[in-house]
Amino acid sequence: QVQLVESGGGLVQAGGSLQLSCAASGRTFTSYHMGWFRQAPGNEREFVAFITRSGGSTYYADSVKGRFTISRDNAKNTVYLQMNSLKPEDTAVYYCAGGPGHRIGVLTIPTQYDYWGQGTQVTVSS
Repeated sequence: QVQLVESGGGLVQAGGSLQLSCAASGRTFTSYHMGWFRQAPGNEREFVAFITRSGGSTYYADSVKGRFTISRDNAKNTVYLQMNSLKPEDTAVYYCAGGPGHRIGVLTIPTQYDYWGQGTQVTVSS
């Protein structure tokens, strides 16, 4: 089992920045690729960003490319999502997720992930 706990959400004005953190405990953090997803009311959960278990490769949804950066600190068992130039349409509950590190390729579908955090609310005002 892996337990994931997100933090760092909040209310920010459009154009502002937030950094989300996701702390992992339990099994070996480096065994897992990590992803960030978000879900707005009435919408399906959507992929935001992905990072391989080593941190060597990242991938982003087109909607956040150039504005968001995913990173991880394996010594601290933590994955981050730096969000800049935030827009009102970025408003959602953000979730981190852990997926099997032996998988090849980018994991962009929720069902590809085994572990989820409880989510943290991000609200961007216009």
